[in-house]
Amino acid sequence: MITVIPEIKRKFQLDEIRNDFPILKRLVNGKPLVYLDNAATSQKPQAVIDALTQYYTFDNANIHRGLYFLSELATEQYESSRLKVKEFINAMSVSEIVFVRGATEAVNLVASSLSNTRHFNEGDEVIISNMEHHSNIVPWQFICEKNKLSLKVIPINDAGELDMAAFKKMLNEKTKLVSVVHISNSLGTVNPVKEIIEIAHSKSVPVLIDGAQAVPHYKIDVQDLDADFYVFSGHKVFGPTGIGILYGKTEFLEMMPPYQGGGDMIRTVSFEETTYDDIPRKFEAGTPNIAGGIGLGAAIDYLNQFSRNDLIEHENLLLQYGTEQLLSIDGLKIIGTAKNKASVISFVIEGIHPYDIGTIIDTDGIAIRTGHHCTQPIMKRFNLPATARASFAFYNTVEEIDKLVDGIYKVKKMFA
Repeated sequence: MITVIPEIKRKFQLDEIRNDFPILKRLVNGKPLVYLDNAATSQKPQAVIDALTQYYTFDNANIHRGLYFLSELATEQYESSRLKVKEFINAMSVSEIVFVRGATEAVNLVASSLSNTRHFNEGDEVIISNMEHHSNIVPWQFICEKNKLSLKVIPINDAGELDMAAFKKMLNEKTKLVSVVHISNSLGTVNPVKEIIEIAHSKSVPVLIDGAQAVPHYKIDVQDLDADFYVFSGHKVFGPTGIGILYGKTEFLEMMPPYQGGGDMIRTVSFEETTYDDIPRKFEAGTPNIAGGIGLGAAIDYLNQFSRNDLIEHENLLLQYGTEQLLSIDGLKIIGTAKNKASVISFVIEGIHPYDIGTIIDTDGIAIRTGHHCTQPIMKRFNLPATARASFAFYNTVEEIDKLVDGIYKVKKMFA
């Protein structure tokens, strides 16, 4: 019997929460780790680590096929995680939850599978935005080349916000899909995805939302959004790497052909004909990342202990405090100043390359991301080679932001 652990709300206590994440106790270059690269990957609570250890130590077996105890136990745990994901994002059915390797594979699955249907015809258009991660650009370029489609790009303003008027003008009878990011990983912009979906649906255009950055920070309700597809990665939501989720409305998943062929996605196989399993398993060929799926379920259990509003409130405090402190530094400019932002601050300092910033403050144990953040079109839009990026999770502290500021002053002093 598949069960979900009941939610027991836990009061937000920052010190106690930090104790749940063992890596936050380690030293880097003899200094306490200050981990501010959560947009790239988040750290894992002990509960997730324990779930992985438990599976590999005591419960390891392949799933779905075996009739023996360990196989049935592993299958129950894996499918229990699918149910947890379904409830976590409020999908209508567990059959709408497809396990994949991450948000990248989820987008590739939708693009590739839809391109093998009659959904796209030569001359049709796909709309994305100027702030997309490469994972939500390149797959559509593949499909546009294959199917002779046109890729249209919603522009952004100097604050890093979508030009919604331009988006509305782009929609026409040739538009067959809109695929946009919920929260920009390099700007922190929170896009009005519900409005985007409503506008697109008024023209009968389906929408895919890249939620890789949104799910760690906000409570997502795919039914309320009315998203046709919603994708995210486990490793950004405090779960393991190599596991992710494609949510798709039943009508689309049933219409789409399999993405890959092999074991576990079939009903019958002969040399003359193969028939496929029902959704979601027709998209899950081969032995999956069983431990990753179980670990993602453990991450969801961990998050469900808390009021998401408490976590959001703390992250908003970090964003506000970090923005104020960084703007007080002469020569520092924040890239991405949207009115609606999540806890990401990208910045540049006049006369200092972001790589130098990241390298120097690492000597004090401060981990930030430097580079183009897999968003080269954004760098081109702002005429920059790269930015430095600090991104926060609910386990971060204002004291860590102070250490970041001190580290930046150290950089400026060296270059002065």
